Amino acid sequence: MPDQQPLFTLPGRVAIVTGGTRGIGRSIAETLLNAQCEVAVCGRHEPASLPSVNGRTASFHACDLRDAGQARAFVDSVAERHGRLDILVNNAGGSPQADAATASPRFSEAILALNLLAPLHAAQAANRVMATQETGGSIINIASVSAIRPSPGTAIYGAAKAGLLSLTRSLAQEWGPAVRVNAIVVGLIETENAEETYGSAIARDAIASSLPLRRMGRGDDVAAAALYLASPLAAYVSGAQLNVDGGGERPLFLEIVKSYAKPD
Repeated sequence: MPDQQPLFTLPGRVAIVTGGTRGIGRSIAETLLNAQCEVAVCGRHEPASLPSVNGRTASFHACDLRDAGQARAFVDSVAERHGRLDILVNNAGGSPQADAATASPRFSEAILALNLLAPLHAAQAANRVMATQETGGSIINIASVSAIRPSPGTAIYGAAKAGLLSLTRSLAQEWGPAVRVNAIVVGLIETENAEETYGSAIARDAIASSLPLRRMGRGDDVAAAALYLASPLAAYVSGAQLNVDGGGERPLFLEIVKSYAKPD
């Protein structure tokens, strides 16, 4: 992100952003850096460059969050280094296209592990730290519209993200008042891999024009929502799901009705 003045700052706060080296996660990491947080990101492999804003750079930790032991070691190392942990953004996730009828058990288990179990592992580790702090902490789970509408071609991913929303509500009940747990339901976002996901620029323009706000989302739209949920402005917000989707996708049946409508 270009260097700019943040909407507000969270100086001294320590944040972890899983999958924070690219895409939405990188935008979130950069926004938290810009808000004067200390930020740690993780991934299976270190990237060529790390999130950096105004001379502040995120630290990188190699970690496979699907392994509960690695997730706990990562969280503990960040907390020990800084003496606290205030924010966890469970962003790591995703799935390639796969036909549900033929998806292998190994594939299904891997998608569930990455998108549901890994956030749980990281959240459990973070809660152990946050619950002991006078100021508690904030956990933000990055979900998807695939969790709240059919997700053909990524059915297992959609089911995992739906589970993540349920997990969010339950953890908010169990871990309050010290720890707030919320979710962001992400809509159609244009990242550096937009062409792989949505096709040509013409197709993306057509998608954008179908949305109420007439554009696809950007990483910084999700990052702004994460900054809000991590901040004192959301002190009484827990167990919530915040939709960042530009107003949502238009129901297909409306287009069918329109196409078969009799002319006046």
